[in-house]
Amino acid sequence: MQLGINLGYWGAGMDGDNLAVAKEADRLGYAVCWAAEAYGSDAATVLSWVAAQTERIDVGSAIFQIPARQPAMTAMTAATLDTLSGGRFRLGLGVSGPQVSEGWYGVKFDKPLARTREYVEIVRRAMSRERLSYEGEHWTLPLPGGPGKPLKLTVHPQREHIPLYIAAIGPKNLEQTGEIADGALLIFPAAEHLEETTLTHLRAGREKAGKTLDGFDVCPTLPLAVGADQDLAALADTFRPYTALYVGGMGSAKQNFYNRLARRMGYEKEAAEIQEKYLSGDKQGAAAAIPQDLIDKTTLLGSVERIADRMKAYADAGVTTLSLAPAGFTLEERLASLRAGIEALEHAGLA
Repeated sequence: MQLGINLGYWGAGMDGDNLAVAKEADRLGYAVCWAAEAYGSDAATVLSWVAAQTERIDVGSAIFQIPARQPAMTAMTAATLDTLSGGRFRLGLGVSGPQVSEGWYGVKFDKPLARTREYVEIVRRAMSRERLSYEGEHWTLPLPGGPGKPLKLTVHPQREHIPLYIAAIGPKNLEQTGEIADGALLIFPAAEHLEETTLTHLRAGREKAGKTLDGFDVCPTLPLAVGADQDLAALADTFRPYTALYVGGMGSAKQNFYNRLARRMGYEKEAAEIQEKYLSGDKQGAAAAIPQDLIDKTTLLGSVERIADRMKAYADAGVTTLSLAPAGFTLEERLASLRAGIEALEHAGLA
């Protein structure tokens, strides 16, 4: 199992630290550095900045938002980043959520599975440098009856095949991801529930494509907080606002994929309470309502030895790249967490 690092969103006051974290991850031998976007910093600019100041580590979008870009533009960006980075780019895609898609981009959040499938087909076709034409429900290229003609990407990517990932949570999205992508970007994964919540659906999609999970990258992001095992409750408290935001406040009351995941993991009553409190404005109450067990199962907490045991559980469950989001109030604490991640991987015998 490889380790990655997830920088999250740029522009939250830790930009200089984030670059230092990426450089240290590169030095330590982490496999990939991911960057996110929502309605602040864009991931492409961040990744180009990181790639220019690192040497070995891959850079990946987790994610480029599908409603933010036309698919041909995404292919152009992917090809450019792969060229500039010397073949180190990984393309992660996702539909985002209804509030961002419709509120920020003005794109209707409907038929996300069909939209994703068409988007991936167009991106792959464009990156293969064949003349681009497509007839689908959501995109038609070139537009009929006009001056447009099939064009070919003029940039030669460093590699013939740029790895393509999809951020997936729900069963149908996971199955389609297994069918059409090279990897899955996951959030809030519990090793104990990975088979029934995730892998069984990915496997079904791979079977549709006549493939197995061999060579498919199962890549969750896990927050990491290193400390004494007797301080697990305090370490878990570090991630209560983060968990409350996703389980309680992401999307809407009717469409919160993370809340549904928590319910599928057995936290039906708790997920409902967290969401009710968060959406009513009681964010502290929502954070307090999160069971410590839920946080513990979806993060890495404690000593290097305990984290090593958890890493082994994820590897045994089928994770192939484990991306860490190291907690810390200072840069020194975050860098120490990075080093602890490598130490734990070695302690688990996974390096």
